[in-house]
Amino acid sequence: MKNFIYNEMMVHVPLCTSKDPKKVLILSNNAKDLAAEAAKHDAIECDAKDATLDALRAAEDKAYDVVISEVGGDAAVLAHINRVLKNDGLMVITIPSLDDAVDENKQIMSILSKYTKIIMPFDVGQTKALLASKEYHPTADIILQRTDMLDNLEYYNCDVHPAAFAMGNYIRKEYLGIIKN
Repeated sequence: MKNFIYNEMMVHVPLCTSKDPKKVLILSNNAKDLAAEAAKHDAIECDAKDATLDALRAAEDKAYDVVISEVGGDAAVLAHINRVLKNDGLMVITIPSLDDAVDENKQIMSILSKYTKIIMPFDVGQTKALLASKEYHPTADIILQRTDMLDNLEYYNCDVHPAAFAMGNYIRKEYLGIIKN
């Protein structure tokens, strides 16, 4: 897999969906590369930490507009992410394959539905992720001007952004009533 695709999609999809992101928390073992992508956005403060539950526990309540996490999707992690997100915040978390881990993904989405209005899977290169938002819709609320102003990208653009959320009917049927869009 080309890492630049993963890095760009994990960062720019949420940052170009959130209305006015100022503060981002990145929890990743790849935090340096993801933070470099976030730095391409003007006026964003980025806290990049290792992908541990302890790093998430130490984060301040309602401090972040966006959380990008590779920590996992269990109930404790998702509750902590919700705790650190602002009232209109959104998160991106990596998930297993939509095909092979249906029950696990449904459980993650069910937990997220307690905290967010919108839950949508999307392609992050060869990996899958979930964007879960308390307020902003990733295809209806995309900030086109922000996507057009980004320089030095190898993959992400304003056409790739909504296309990443497209999925086949067999996936839609499998997650009917679970995906909230």
